[in-house]
Amino acid sequence: MIAENIQAVRERIRRAAERVGKKERDITLVCVTKTIGAPQIEEALAAGVTDIGESYVQAAEIKFKAIEFRAKWHLVGHLQTNKVKEAVRMFDFIHSVDSLKLAEEISKRSAGLLDPKKVLIEVKISEEATKYGVPPEQALPLIEKIAVLPNIKVLGLMTMAPFTENPEESRPYFERLRKLSLLILTKRVRNVDMRYLSMGMTQDFEVAIEEGANIIRVGHAIFGG
Repeated sequence: MIAENIQAVRERIRRAAERVGKKERDITLVCVTKTIGAPQIEEALAAGVTDIGESYVQAAEIKFKAIEFRAKWHLVGHLQTNKVKEAVRMFDFIHSVDSLKLAEEISKRSAGLLDPKKVLIEVKISEEATKYGVPPEQALPLIEKIAVLPNIKVLGLMTMAPFTENPEESRPYFERLRKLSLLILTKRVRNVDMRYLSMGMTQDFEVAIEEGANIIRVGHAIFGG
């Protein structure tokens, strides 16, 4: 069933990408596995998945022992500074940097790695109290401060739209993040590359792709539950 679900999601990605003149290969599918275990991840890998997303460092550790670097690991949930040491060891990509303090800790803990740790800046586009992220107007100043740190590289932005049954209601949030990314790009901040927009989940990833997403985070449509 997991393989069939992945195929169906990829077809949805293909159609959405074509609507905006892109190819399926232009979109990175991150399979979010926070509610499932290593056996299901193995099934996803066998079906061609290359990128796995986890929300919590502690939950990822158990699965990482089984999978290790046969997949690229993305931390898509909030990261506490006391978990950074473990996070930089496991995760190729951290999507949820939202403070200078967190970035400084990532920089510190990434010393000695072959490459700078790849991060995205999480932006709180919605006004929901439960959402993490830096306010849009503070994103550029934060990026300018992070850009001078060693061992870390900003590669784009991430956001979460409010949950809705109607995907079109997510569009304004995704559009706003895309415009913010373009604005930051015009500033030509050294050591910053606005190449990625991580936005869109099971209920709205097609709209996200139409608005410029090239990383989507999908769990329920693949693993159910």
